[in-house]
Amino acid sequence: MKIHLQVEGSPAKAIDSARAIADSGADGLFTFEGPHDVFIPLVLAAQATGLELMTNVAIAGPRSPMHLAHTAYDLQVLSQGRFRLGLGSQIRPHIEKRYGSQWGKPAQRMAESVAAVKAIFDTWEGKAPLDFRGEFFTHTLLPPTFDPGPNPYGPPPVLMGALGPIMTRTAGEVADGLLVMPFNSTRHFAERTIPALREGLARSGRSLDGYRIIAQVMCAVGSTPEAAATAYERVASLIAFYGSTPAYRVVLDLEGWGDLQPELNALSKRGRIAEMRELITDDMVRTLAVVGTPRECAEQIHDRYGVHASEVCCYFPGFTPDREDLTGLVSAVRSCTGGPDSP
Repeated sequence: MKIHLQVEGSPAKAIDSARAIADSGADGLFTFEGPHDVFIPLVLAAQATGLELMTNVAIAGPRSPMHLAHTAYDLQVLSQGRFRLGLGSQIRPHIEKRYGSQWGKPAQRMAESVAAVKAIFDTWEGKAPLDFRGEFFTHTLLPPTFDPGPNPYGPPPVLMGALGPIMTRTAGEVADGLLVMPFNSTRHFAERTIPALREGLARSGRSLDGYRIIAQVMCAVGSTPEAAATAYERVASLIAFYGSTPAYRVVLDLEGWGDLQPELNALSKRGRIAEMRELITDDMVRTLAVVGTPRECAEQIHDRYGVHASEVCCYFPGFTPDREDLTGLVSAVRSCTGGPDSP
């Protein structure tokens, strides 16, 4: 199993962060749409390391597929074929109130974004004229001045983040791979994600064979009592934040905690963050995240995702593991899942 770590989003810190990730032995690094631009750190990392690069995720809805295609094309060239474009949908309040964009039919819009980016890639590769006409996007004009031509490393794969069954089916139908959302559990992944993904893949005449499944996991990793306690608290707080989101209730419902979601949501709207954290039990943390030493976290990742996922993105919310814990986790993930460091 390949392992990817999150690079520092600040452009001032991205190069040092990318080099530290490379020193840990990880296969790649990823960014997500947070307080900094999602693409600029990858531009810097592409030149500072030889690691694989991906957005996990860039929010598709507010961006034109043409913008996404140009940025992905250039990152693919700059990294010499090491880039993957991971797209996600976000939720309505952020799309309308943070991005100032339009909301509606999120699964259909995501499917069309992916299809439009791929259609643009095909045109640049010389496979077909640009003639994409959808409900949300239309791309029919491409004078030679604006056509970069075939990518010397081939067009990058387009991946899609998903959690619920509709979006997961959509990812299986249109995308080159699924980015499994980090708010998840062993049971939800096995009983909800995989069946929905199979259904979507069947619609496009494909199967799980050869399809990329990239898990993302909240890791409360620490080999000392102090490091473990800090990591645990950061992860528990993130679970409270995720749990307040209506779209994430599907996971809580399956685990028997669905009634907690509206309570967390009400507290979040009043800014009562400490009270939100108090509602998160140890059972919830250990069900929705991986917790323990590097070896213990690696074993939990393998137990949850090892049958289907070929790659994992480890997410350390609000803390940076000790260097020994980081390198230990990378080595242990590979050892547990039959990677190149296996005995």
